[in-house]
Amino acid sequence: MMTAYIEKISYYLPELNKALAESGKMILLSILAAIVFGLPIGTFVYLSKKIPNRSNRWIGVLLNGYINIVRSFPFLLFVVALIPFTRLVLGTAFGTYAAALPLSFVAVALYARLVEQVLLEIPNEILELARSLGCTKYQLIFRFLYIEARSGLVLSLTSVIISMVSYSTVMGVIGGGGIGDFALRYGYQRYEYEVMYTAIVLMILFVSFIQISGSKIAKKINKK
Repeated sequence: MMTAYIEKISYYLPELNKALAESGKMILLSILAAIVFGLPIGTFVYLSKKIPNRSNRWIGVLLNGYINIVRSFPFLLFVVALIPFTRLVLGTAFGTYAAALPLSFVAVALYARLVEQVLLEIPNEILELARSLGCTKYQLIFRFLYIEARSGLVLSLTSVIISMVSYSTVMGVIGGGGIGDFALRYGYQRYEYEVMYTAIVLMILFVSFIQISGSKIAKKINKK
């Protein structure tokens, strides 16, 4: 039985490796987008609430609206609704990079909200201290807020990565491929259940690795 299992997995190994690479690309691109855009968006929304003024209040409302809309939108419908925009930006609505675009929008929104929540947990005394020292906004953000919240920011990013692993499994609907699409096409649809469960186990192991790694990093940099 074990020999038959190994032979079957070996037969599908090239497609499995391709699927893992596709999932890796989608997740990596979406997480980069979350860091580059989600972190500053979440920070700006936080500052628009804590340090409100006429100029940033309306921008904060718009960004907050973006976060709420994307997070509340059913993901599969969001992917389909974004197809015209994806085609406009990338020239195609199919493939791994086309799948990474809607994933990136969702990752940005998820991480932005988590960043805001983490920053809201920072005691008001930190803001008062920064004001009393005459800190600029840049100094407030990078020398006070991010330092104080760094452990929570890492844990939040860990949660977003795990969410992207889950979301990426349905990207086969637009030809994105990935491990989820591999499990459905080569496992479920062909009744090769050993292949399907192997893909599931690989996803579980990857998620466990991300969670353990994120928790260890957060614990190591926790200043409290």
